[in-house]
Parts: sequence; C-alpha cells; structure tokens
Amino acid sequence: MLKGYKFWFITGSQNLYGEDTLRSAAEDSKKIAARLESALPCSVVFKPVVTTPDEITKICVEANSDENCAGIITWMHTFSPSKMWINGLNILKKPLLHLHTQFNRDIPWNSIDMDYMNLNQSAHGDREHGFIGARLRLSRKVVAGHWDSEETISRIDVWMRAAVGACESRRIKVARLGDNMREVAVTEGDKIQAQIKLGWSVNGYGISEFVKLADSVSDAETDSLLKEYGEEYMMNTENTASVREQAKYEIALKRFLSQGGFGAFTDTFEDLVGLRQLPGLASQRIMAAGYGFGPEGDWKTAALIRIFKLMTQDKTGGTSLMEDYTYHMEPGKEAILGAHMLEVCPSIAAGKPRIEVHPLGIGGKEDPARLVFDGKEGGAVCASLIDMGGRFRLIAAQVEAVTPYRDMPLLPVARAMWKPLPDFTTGVESWIYAGGAHHTAFTYDLTVDHLRDFAEIMGIEFVPIDKGTTIESLRHELAVNDIMWNLKELIH
Repeated sequence: MLKGYKFWFITGSQNLYGEDTLRSAAEDSKKIAARLESALPCSVVFKPVVTTPDEITKICVEANSDENCAGIITWMHTFSPSKMWINGLNILKKPLLHLHTQFNRDIPWNSIDMDYMNLNQSAHGDREHGFIGARLRLSRKVVAGHWDSEETISRIDVWMRAAVGACESRRIKVARLGDNMREVAVTEGDKIQAQIKLGWSVNGYGISEFVKLADSVSDAETDSLLKEYGEEYMMNTENTASVREQAKYEIALKRFLSQGGFGAFTDTFEDLVGLRQLPGLASQRIMAAGYGFGPEGDWKTAALIRIFKLMTQDKTGGTSLMEDYTYHMEPGKEAILGAHMLEVCPSIAAGKPRIEVHPLGIGGKEDPARLVFDGKEGGAVCASLIDMGGRFRLIAAQVEAVTPYRDMPLLPVARAMWKPLPDFTTGVESWIYAGGAHHTAFTYDLTVDHLRDFAEIMGIEFVPIDKGTTIESLRHELAVNDIMWNLKELIH
C-alpha cells in the first residue's frame, strides 16, 4: 500500500545559533513529521537536522540509493545558507518538495524576543533555500502554509501521489501482445525515448505465449473463478461457455503478467490467432486488479492507467481505459459518451455490473462475455500521453461525469458520459488543438493538479484543459511550448 513509500523530512539550519537552538529545531521537526505521517497516505520519515555541506550531500546520496525513498521534503527552520545545499541538490535524483512553513502558526505578541526570532526564521531561511532552487533550475514543488492546516496537508498529498507515480513510472514493464492497430498514428510512439524519459520498458510478445497459458488453465481453476463472478456480478446470460472462456483468459493473463513482472499490457483485435474471443471480461477484471491496459497496442495509455492505479491505491473512485465514442449535442446538454468495444474497468461502475454475451462485430471471433454498466457521476479527468516527436506531452482535461440521460438497451458495453470543462465546444476544440488521443486514462481519483505535479517531476510537457481554459490562451500556450521544448532539446 501507499504507506510503503517513504518521504524523508529534512530540516536545514546551521551551527551559528548553538546547540540549544538546534535541539529545539529537531524537536519541532519531529512534531511536524509526525503530524504529516498521521495525515498523509505515505510514510513521512524524520531525518536529523542538517547544518553543513557534507551532511547535506551525504543525506542526498542516501536518498538516491534508498529504493523505498520516493522523495524528500525540505524545510528551513532557521537560516540555512544555500551554498551548503548546492552539491547535494545537484546530485539529488528524487522528487523534491520545499515546504515553506514555520513551527508556530501565530506570532507570540507579548513574549516575542530575539531568541524566538533566531529560532523561527523560516520566512528568512526558506527564501534563501528558494533562491538556490531557482538558481539551480531545480524541478521542485513549493508549498507555503502552516504545516498543521488541512489545505497545506492536502497540497502535499497531491504532490506525494505524483511522486509515487514517478517512482513507479521508472519501474514499469509493459507487455504488448501483438502490435499496434495498423495505420493508427496516435498509439504509436518512440519506445526508446519512453524508457529514457519515463522509465517504461515496452516490449512485444507473440500472442502464442498467452494462448499456451490459456490452454493450460484447469477446469477447477475456471470453476473457482466463475463462482467469484457469480458473487460479484449479475449473471445476465445463459452462454456460460463464453464466460468460461473469459475466465480462462483472466487466469492466463494474471499468470503471464506475474511471471514477467509486467504492470500493464496491450492487445489488438487484429492479432487474435489461437484465441476464440477477444479478451473482454478478462481485460476488465485485470484492470480492476490494478494493472494497466491499452487496446490496439496502445502502450502509452496502458502505462498511464497502471501509474494512476498505483497513485490511488487507497481511493475508491476508480480509474479506467476510456475512449471518446460519440457526442450528444442537444443545446444546453452537450456531452460525450465514452466506452470501448469491451474493455472498461468496473472500478468506475455506478452500480453492480452485469455479465452479458453479445456479438462484437469486429475481429471475426466468437461472441465475447463482458461487463455492462454505467459510470459514476462526479468530477473526473481524461488524460492522454502523446508523442510529439522529440518529447512527450501529457494532456489532462477536467470533466464532470453525469448519468446517461436515457437508457441505451441496444448498446451492450460499459460506458461513461461526461461534460467537458469549461464547456463542450471549448473542451473539445482544446483537446483537438492539443492532439489528445481517442484513448484516455479516465480517473475519478486524480485531479489536474496531480497530473501537473507528475509531469513536472518527469520533466515532460503538460497541457491542462480546465474551467479556466480559453481557446486563445490554449493556442498561445501550445505555441510557446513548442518553442520552449524545442530549445530544450537543442540544448540537451
């Protein structure tokens, strides 16, 4: 779970003020770290106050080498000359949050004296620390506010989840069963650059490897999983043979992913040799178990979904593959209907899903079993990672999910409906201008701010589409981004 990720709380000072001040600084820091530990989803570990260049460099080296350290939080309790931090920050490879706070919330008007001023110099010390971060052009998050306030803790929570996503991004292995759907552009991309920049190992595997595993699944294993299906879902079909086939696929997929250490996978309906059906129910269940999935070989969306699942292990809103399918353009009620052929994760279901079997009409295989349901209401984000040639762009669109306006009895797929922000026209046109894909990672558990922090940590371009977006501002941002990121590539 998320508590397994550790964030080191490092306080800066110097030896100018004497041992009593340093002891007080350490005690205050322990209290802040304990409060954050109790309120945040990940572990916060107090580290001794650092006062010299060697101590700072040493702790940064230790953070880099500790695989359980997902990031560091720095705070300057007193004045910590920033030249001391240059070497340490230069070599730091972990995400950095600069917490600009102070121990006491209020000024003690009647008792404040120079001893108090010497100890409580965060307004002074953090500005020095902020300067060296700016001077070194560090990628960092700055959060200002009292450490005990819910707003401050909430902002740290957002960054912390982004840092977890960055940590897991560098460990992801994606298995591609078959290649990309032929002639499709947006699901393609530079897999070498993805591994260099994002840490993703993306490799192809023949569908025959999966078929062998599926053929080896025993009847007893299948029967056991079918019993689980009956407990979790409404069985709305008499075609048990199709459901059994999907159960075999689910068992085989989990075995394949576990054996290879994969966190995500893709398939394509253009390469199903040896399979009787396209994995539908099986893929939905695999996503519900926390894996990423991308259809038609879409490895970028598969990896994003896996990262989002890991960032939100303690949340219940849900994250799924999604695809913009069709629009409802009734004036005043404009909305997007999202779905996929089969594979939408039941973690986003508003009610108890139904297992149904229907013709697919594509791929030339048997009628596959799938889960059918409507998505939840509430705020959500559609995210797309695209390859711009030389760089990756993460697009995050804020949306408001709604209950479908009417029943759709002849559409036997899982689906969600949402209104783009700030409005239908602006939201859709902005997505088109930015180059967003038709496949997205759709999440109720993350916000645009989470994805902004993730993109900052990973060093990739970020394009938000939210309630403040205008077409003019977005097109200007895209033009500036092209210049800025092309210059970065030239310098690099």
